[in-house]
Amino acid sequence: MNYYIDTLTKKIGFITSILALILALLVGYDATMRYLFSEGSIALQEIEWHIFDIVFLFGLSYALKHDKHVRVDIFFANYSTQTKSMVQILSMLILVIPFSLFFLSGALDMTVQSYLQNEISSDPGGLTHRFLIKGVLFLAFILLVLQAISEIIKSYNKLASKKMLSISLGIVMLLFTLSLFHIPFLFDPLLLMFLLTLFLLMSGFQVAFVFAGTALLFALISEELGLHVLQMLPYRVYGIMGNVTLMAVPLFILMGLILEKSKMAEDLLFSMGQLFGRVRGGLAISVVVVGAILAASTGIVGASVVMMSLIALPLMLKHNYSPELATGAIASSGTLGQIIPPSIVLIVLGDQMHLSVGDLFKSAVVPGLILIILYILYILIYAHFNKNVAPAIESNEAYGEVFKKALKLIAPPLLLIFAVLGSIFAGVASPTESASFGVIGALLLAGYNGQFSLKLLQYTSIETVKLTSMIFMILIGATAFSLVFNELGGDVMAMEFFTNDMGSKWQFILISMLVIFMLGFFIDFIEIAFVVVPILVPIVHAFGIDPVWFAILIALNLQASFLTPPFGFALFYLKGASGNIVTTGQIYRGVLPFIGLQILALLIIVMFPNLIYIFGK
Repeated sequence: MNYYIDTLTKKIGFITSILALILALLVGYDATMRYLFSEGSIALQEIEWHIFDIVFLFGLSYALKHDKHVRVDIFFANYSTQTKSMVQILSMLILVIPFSLFFLSGALDMTVQSYLQNEISSDPGGLTHRFLIKGVLFLAFILLVLQAISEIIKSYNKLASKKMLSISLGIVMLLFTLSLFHIPFLFDPLLLMFLLTLFLLMSGFQVAFVFAGTALLFALISEELGLHVLQMLPYRVYGIMGNVTLMAVPLFILMGLILEKSKMAEDLLFSMGQLFGRVRGGLAISVVVVGAILAASTGIVGASVVMMSLIALPLMLKHNYSPELATGAIASSGTLGQIIPPSIVLIVLGDQMHLSVGDLFKSAVVPGLILIILYILYILIYAHFNKNVAPAIESNEAYGEVFKKALKLIAPPLLLIFAVLGSIFAGVASPTESASFGVIGALLLAGYNGQFSLKLLQYTSIETVKLTSMIFMILIGATAFSLVFNELGGDVMAMEFFTNDMGSKWQFILISMLVIFMLGFFIDFIEIAFVVVPILVPIVHAFGIDPVWFAILIALNLQASFLTPPFGFALFYLKGASGNIVTTGQIYRGVLPFIGLQILALLIIVMFPNLIYIFGK
């Protein structure tokens, strides 16, 4: 049975990957026709967001098949195959399937209602038969349930002994039965909800399904709420489906993957290494510069850190660089994609805080430059006073020739970056439109480098579907979690704590930044953006804090969270890619100075908030 389900999921994943490419081309075509020929089409624009919906919704089951739904793998990575299989079975049985079946009921009602009302687009010239796109939501969760069943079968077959699974299921059923008698609510339900979520996350269950399943459980067992609190969830998800700003997410991911797969990053590293290598600390500086360029072109932290670990780390160690300085420079530079536009973090924050993504992009430029300057200054000063940690590299080749070669490799990606970001900053194009042109430009660069192929298209589009679906499933789960959390009074409690108990906006800023920093030790930026940030937004407005400035502080903070030992994700990426050539202790010691520099950059923006508006409001 699981063979047929997996085959179906694989075929659907392949189709959605083709649609991801079509989406980029359609958005680019539509923008070109409107800006150059004043020929716009409402129907075409609605087709675009329908394709976007199909890509991330049908990709949910495909991402599950390939285990792409992110989990906190601090302990999970060290589990035995038996334990991992048990976690997967329990995840499917107690989280994915119950939530999906509940969601299907509401999605079906929404689709039938749309069909009976003969719902059409509210815009003149828009599409008819609106029930079809709402039906995609229903079909997507059917596919998710089917894939969950397949995952159960595959994991069950890996179990050498079924005894522990039976005991675990018995304990779960006992706890669930007790919860129906409201025994847990002898304690604060908000505290219990938080503790259960944290326990499941740390145990290795997929983040998105932890949020969704926990929300469903507490809605079910709460005397105050009941399942009706989640009845509007399909309509909330349908609102996400129609969010044009979020359409930029898969397009920027696709652009970044194309540039990464076309070996642009590899060429940049080698050319920059030759350009700066003659300076003491020059290789580390080249890593920072390339990290900044990759951040402005890919924005994918994992890809940047892994790629530089594979290419730059052996080169730096070969030239007698300190392992601590080498790993610190690579890990910190790889995380620049969190703050330098076009950052996925900024797009998500713009959506969650109801801010212009273009404004956030402009406001993040100076903080990003401050970080780059701080990194380079630290490397130069450290290498100057410690002459053995980063020696200069002698070369017989004329520097003029080295410069010409480097410029030839650097110029094309830089032109693409300036074109994409420049069109956003100038207000010529929206982030979504600029992202589509970025995809087209990246494809042209791949052809220019002789790397364009069907294999490249297939890999990048499939990975785009997986990553996009992972992000949006977390958004769906976080939406359900927020609904229940707020109905239990979480938003009111947070508002009272920050406004009454503190009474000062600076106390609120300090505590909120500290909370986000600490959460960054354990969970990814996406969960923080979708769960924590919406709680803080009304408090920001209550204190009269500039929301754009606050969003930049959050982005800087989230970047630091990628480096914080022992659970920073960039550290895992680096260690996994480098193998045994450096130790975990060397990585931890290496990133500590750079964490300090990130905190310093955060303090500079706190003390001089107008810096973010140098490129205009």
